[in-house]
Amino acid sequence: MGGNKTLRLLRGRPLIDWVFAAVRPQSAEVLVSTNEHASAYTHLGCAVVGDRLSGFAGPLAGLQAAMHCASHDWVASVPCDTPFLPRDLIERLFDAAGAGDAAVAVVQGRRQPAIALYRKTVLPRLDAYLESGGRKAGAWLDTLQANAAVFADAGAFININTLQELEVFNTHD
Repeated sequence: MGGNKTLRLLRGRPLIDWVFAAVRPQSAEVLVSTNEHASAYTHLGCAVVGDRLSGFAGPLAGLQAAMHCASHDWVASVPCDTPFLPRDLIERLFDAAGAGDAAVAVVQGRRQPAIALYRKTVLPRLDAYLESGGRKAGAWLDTLQANAAVFADAGAFININTLQELEVFNTHD
Protein backbone atom coordinates (compact mmCIF):
# COMPACT_ATOMS: atom_id res chain seq x y z
CA MET A 1 0.00 0.00 0.00
CA GLY A 2 3.00 2.27 0.26
CA GLY A 3 3.56 3.42 3.82
CA ASN A 4 2.13 2.01 7.01
CA LYS A 5 -1.02 0.06 6.17
CA THR A 6 -2.36 0.19 9.74
CA LEU A 7 -2.64 3.96 9.59
CA ARG A 8 -4.45 4.15 6.24
CA LEU A 9 -7.90 5.64 6.65
CA LEU A 10 -11.07 3.67 6.15
CA ARG A 11 -14.13 5.89 6.40
CA GLY A 12 -12.10 8.44 8.33
CA ARG A 13 -10.53 6.03 10.84
CA PRO A 14 -7.17 4.22 10.65
CA LEU A 15 -7.46 0.50 9.86
CA ILE A 16 -5.89 -0.31 13.23
CA ASP A 17 -8.74 1.48 14.99
CA TRP A 18 -11.30 -0.75 13.25
CA VAL A 19 -9.46 -3.92 14.28
CA PHE A 20 -8.92 -2.62 17.82
CA ALA A 21 -12.63 -1.79 18.16
CA ALA A 22 -13.50 -5.35 17.13
CA VAL A 23 -11.10 -7.19 19.44
CA ARG A 24 -10.88 -4.95 22.51
CA PRO A 25 -14.30 -5.90 23.92
CA GLN A 26 -13.39 -9.57 23.42
CA SER A 27 -10.03 -9.60 25.17
CA ALA A 28 -8.66 -8.76 28.59
CA GLU A 29 -5.39 -7.64 27.01
CA VAL A 30 -4.57 -6.22 23.58
CA LEU A 31 -1.05 -5.86 22.25
CA VAL A 32 -0.09 -4.15 19.01
CA SER A 33 2.85 -5.71 17.23
CA THR A 34 4.77 -3.32 15.00
CA ASN A 35 8.32 -2.51 14.07
CA GLU A 36 7.72 1.10 13.16
CA HIS A 37 5.87 4.18 14.33
CA ALA A 38 5.12 2.78 17.81
CA SER A 39 4.01 6.22 18.98
CA ALA A 40 1.22 6.19 16.38
CA TYR A 41 -0.63 3.64 18.53
CA THR A 42 -0.53 5.36 21.93
CA HIS A 43 -4.15 6.52 21.48
CA LEU A 44 -5.22 2.87 21.76
CA GLY A 45 -3.95 2.68 25.34
CA CYS A 46 -2.34 -0.72 24.96
CA ALA A 47 1.18 -2.08 24.90
CA VAL A 48 3.10 -1.94 21.64
CA VAL A 49 5.69 -4.67 21.04
CA GLY A 50 8.35 -5.05 18.37
CA ASP A 51 9.85 -8.18 16.86
CA ARG A 52 12.54 -10.00 18.76
CA LEU A 53 14.13 -11.06 15.46
CA SER A 54 16.15 -8.68 13.35
CA GLY A 55 14.96 -7.72 9.89
CA PHE A 56 11.39 -8.14 8.75
CA ALA A 57 10.51 -11.70 9.72
CA GLY A 58 6.77 -11.40 9.06
CA PRO A 59 3.58 -11.94 11.04
CA LEU A 60 4.85 -14.93 13.02
CA ALA A 61 7.62 -12.78 14.46
CA GLY A 62 4.91 -10.37 15.63
CA LEU A 63 3.02 -13.26 17.19
CA GLN A 64 6.22 -14.39 18.90
CA ALA A 65 6.82 -10.91 20.34
CA ALA A 66 3.23 -10.72 21.59
CA MET A 67 3.38 -14.19 23.13
CA HIS A 68 6.54 -13.28 25.02
CA CYS A 69 4.78 -10.21 26.47
CA ALA A 70 1.26 -11.54 26.93
CA SER A 71 0.09 -12.08 30.49
CA HIS A 72 -2.57 -14.69 29.68
CA ASP A 73 -2.51 -18.39 28.73
CA TRP A 74 -4.04 -17.80 25.29
CA VAL A 75 -3.00 -15.31 22.60
CA ALA A 76 -5.13 -14.39 19.59
CA SER A 77 -3.65 -12.95 16.44
CA VAL A 78 -5.44 -10.81 13.89
CA PRO A 79 -4.00 -8.76 11.05
CA CYS A 80 -4.38 -5.01 10.80
CA ASP A 81 -6.08 -5.17 7.42
CA THR A 82 -9.27 -7.00 8.47
CA PRO A 83 -11.50 -4.17 9.69
CA PHE A 84 -14.81 -6.05 9.80
CA LEU A 85 -13.94 -8.90 12.20
CA PRO A 86 -16.81 -10.63 14.00
CA ARG A 87 -17.68 -9.37 17.47
CA ASP A 88 -17.56 -12.96 18.76
CA LEU A 89 -14.32 -13.97 17.01
CA ILE A 90 -12.22 -14.75 20.07
CA GLU A 91 -15.02 -16.55 21.88
CA ARG A 92 -15.60 -18.79 18.89
CA LEU A 93 -11.89 -19.45 18.44
CA PHE A 94 -11.63 -20.33 22.12
CA ASP A 95 -14.63 -22.68 21.89
CA ALA A 96 -13.06 -24.41 18.89
CA ALA A 97 -9.62 -24.73 20.50
CA GLY A 98 -10.79 -27.19 23.13
CA ALA A 99 -7.81 -29.26 24.28
CA GLY A 100 -5.81 -28.37 21.17
CA ASP A 101 -2.81 -26.09 20.78
CA ALA A 102 -4.68 -23.57 18.69
CA ALA A 103 -7.80 -22.67 16.75
CA VAL A 104 -7.82 -21.06 13.33
CA ALA A 105 -10.64 -19.25 11.57
CA VAL A 106 -11.99 -21.07 8.52
CA VAL A 107 -14.12 -19.18 6.01
CA GLN A 108 -15.63 -20.74 2.89
CA GLY A 109 -13.50 -23.83 3.47
CA ARG A 110 -10.23 -21.88 3.64
CA ARG A 111 -8.06 -21.46 6.71
CA GLN A 112 -7.20 -17.91 7.66
CA PRO A 113 -3.79 -18.56 9.28
CA ALA A 114 -3.35 -14.94 10.36
CA ILE A 115 -6.56 -15.15 12.40
CA ALA A 116 -5.99 -17.68 15.12
CA LEU A 117 -5.86 -18.33 18.84
CA TYR A 118 -2.81 -20.01 20.38
CA ARG A 119 -2.15 -21.68 23.68
CA LYS A 120 0.88 -19.86 25.09
CA THR A 121 2.57 -23.18 25.84
CA VAL A 122 3.42 -23.45 22.11
CA LEU A 123 5.81 -20.49 22.39
CA PRO A 124 9.00 -22.60 22.64
CA ARG A 125 7.97 -24.39 19.44
CA LEU A 126 7.32 -21.06 17.73
CA ASP A 127 10.72 -19.79 18.85
CA ALA A 128 12.35 -22.92 17.36
CA TYR A 129 10.33 -22.64 14.13
CA LEU A 130 11.41 -19.04 13.62
CA GLU A 131 15.02 -19.77 14.56
CA SER A 132 15.07 -22.52 11.91
CA GLY A 133 14.02 -19.96 9.28
CA GLY A 134 10.31 -20.83 9.17
CA ARG A 135 8.08 -17.89 8.29
CA LYS A 136 4.78 -19.21 6.92
CA ALA A 137 1.84 -19.07 9.33
CA GLY A 138 0.02 -21.92 7.58
CA ALA A 139 3.05 -24.19 7.81
CA TRP A 140 3.43 -23.28 11.48
CA LEU A 141 -0.21 -24.16 12.13
CA ASP A 142 0.41 -27.53 10.47
CA THR A 143 2.88 -28.35 13.27
CA LEU A 144 0.21 -27.85 15.93
CA GLN A 145 -3.04 -29.47 16.90
CA ALA A 146 -5.06 -26.60 15.43
CA ASN A 147 -8.82 -26.94 15.41
CA ALA A 148 -11.07 -25.14 12.96
CA ALA A 149 -13.48 -22.40 13.96
CA VAL A 150 -15.85 -22.19 11.01
CA PHE A 151 -17.41 -18.83 10.19
CA ALA A 152 -20.19 -18.35 7.64
CA ASP A 153 -19.86 -14.58 7.14
CA ALA A 154 -17.04 -14.19 4.63
CA GLY A 155 -17.55 -10.41 4.68
CA ALA A 156 -16.27 -10.27 8.25
CA PHE A 157 -12.90 -11.58 7.06
CA ILE A 158 -12.31 -9.27 4.12
CA ASN A 159 -8.78 -7.99 4.15
CA ILE A 160 -7.78 -4.79 2.44
CA ASN A 161 -4.45 -5.17 0.66
CA THR A 162 -4.33 -2.40 -1.93
CA LEU A 163 -5.13 1.28 -2.18
CA GLN A 164 -7.73 0.37 -4.80
CA GLU A 165 -9.50 -1.99 -2.38
CA LEU A 166 -9.35 0.67 0.31
CA GLU A 167 -10.93 3.17 -2.08
CA VAL A 168 -13.76 0.74 -2.84
CA PHE A 169 -14.59 0.43 0.85
CA ASN A 170 -14.25 4.16 1.37
CA THR A 171 -16.84 4.89 -1.33
CA HIS A 172 -19.31 2.09 -0.51
CA ASP A 173 -20.90 1.02 2.75
